[in-house]
Amino acid sequence: MLRIFFAGLYVVLFLILTMPLMLVGWILKKIAPKTGDRFCLAIVNWGFRCVLRICGTDITVIGHDRIPRDTPVLYVGNHRSIFDIVLTYPLVVGPTGYLSKIENAKVPLLNIWMKLLHCLFLDRSTARTGLQTILDAIELEKNGVSIAVFPEGTRNKDPESDDLLPLHNGSFKIATKSGVPIQPMTINGAEQIFEAHKPFIRKCRVIIEYGEPIRLETLSKEELKNIGDYVGKILRDTYVKNKPLLEQSGK
Repeated sequence: MLRIFFAGLYVVLFLILTMPLMLVGWILKKIAPKTGDRFCLAIVNWGFRCVLRICGTDITVIGHDRIPRDTPVLYVGNHRSIFDIVLTYPLVVGPTGYLSKIENAKVPLLNIWMKLLHCLFLDRSTARTGLQTILDAIELEKNGVSIAVFPEGTRNKDPESDDLLPLHNGSFKIATKSGVPIQPMTINGAEQIFEAHKPFIRKCRVIIEYGEPIRLETLSKEELKNIGDYVGKILRDTYVKNKPLLEQSGK
């Protein structure tokens, strides 16, 4: 119970005490966008790392050097925990926005940091609003900003399943329309931080593996047509491969 109390308290204090830094970040992004991006990313990633330390989360990262440094990418990950963004944001290369559910746009102060970091809020209530978000993401990619998505759309809450929920193919249009590589991002064990034993946060190990980037020009027409299935298989296979590593460490 102490971990969740201190983690929650830290997040509230971080959002309140960094309000002046939000203003600094906003000004920097107006006069020197690249410097502003680096500043905002550094502040928030420092905050996320502190949260993970409070939670006692030990992260093993595999394949981080596979992420391209010469181009933005579309990070595509599996989704089992509310901590997935906290776990993966400190590992991004360059400015990166996450596709987030529309409800997060209503969270005071958090929504400001998210907007400063190029995050987009996905509203699936109508086809038009959902499409506009995808178009905005494509434009960001074309301007050098990576986008991260969890195309299952919601968390997979079945602890016994190694499979993914059906992937929303619309997310992959961000890559196919902008031409950026798809960067697989497989997370094992994130649910052991909180979801597996709510309302407690417990110390655990998480494995994050970045696969080989998928460059669309190397795929066949059939693979491009079924890009969701293609990427989903990579995520599933990697998840299954790394699962025994968590079992050996007792999660």
